[in-house]
Amino acid sequence: MQRAALLAQLNDWLQPDKVQDYCPNGLQVQGRDEIERIVTGVTASQALLDAAVDAKADAVIVHHGYFWKGEADAVVGMKYRRLRTLFAHDMNLIAYHLPLDIHPEFGNNRRLLELLNCVDIQSDERVAPAGILQLGNLPEAISGYDLADRIEYTLARTMLACELGDAPIRRVAVCTGGGQGFIEHAIAAGADAFITGEVSEQTIHIARECGIQFFAAGHHATERYGVQALGDRIAAQLNLDVQFIDIDNPA
Repeated sequence: MQRAALLAQLNDWLQPDKVQDYCPNGLQVQGRDEIERIVTGVTASQALLDAAVDAKADAVIVHHGYFWKGEADAVVGMKYRRLRTLFAHDMNLIAYHLPLDIHPEFGNNRRLLELLNCVDIQSDERVAPAGILQLGNLPEAISGYDLADRIEYTLARTMLACELGDAPIRRVAVCTGGGQGFIEHAIAAGADAFITGEVSEQTIHIARECGIQFFAAGHHATERYGVQALGDRIAAQLNLDVQFIDIDNPA
């Protein structure tokens, strides 16, 4: 498949032009024109690039790419080594950040709620961009301790931090990754529990004082599933060879 055709389809699915982001979405580093084999992953780390080289990938598609606002401009050190790997093997780097968090079908927030068996999933349209905070209902109310166990089992990862209580949980809000700052939006939306990836010092105090149960399940761990769902769509509809490679990260 020609790179231009792949990018046109990805941009049609993810609509990156509708979101203001902290990095460029879409093609970040140009490689060969013809794409047959794709590696997907969470972050375009050196380890993922090396694995993609071993897999003979024509393109790497990630959630966390390069060229973030505020990062140093100089192409030296780690940035040089990563770009050198891409150029040396003529690999394309394609990245979607917020568009892959908020997507109503294969976004990180949606997929995590689905994996936790939530139903009636919807976006809190009062919070921008739409889809950055999503909510769903558990079929039956469970305790915070049971939800913590379910999260750890589903993600195969020990919780980074949590603040549990005795009240039953039915309504769950999710903002994956570094979304702990959305906890007050989750409270305003009537959530019994809020799940994200990271935790700040003040997050625990907010949870305690406002009566919401809080779960920090890992930035990487909560954001593995959107890019996998996107890869599944690419493989099924575009007939390309897609392999997800998980480079473990405890954060």
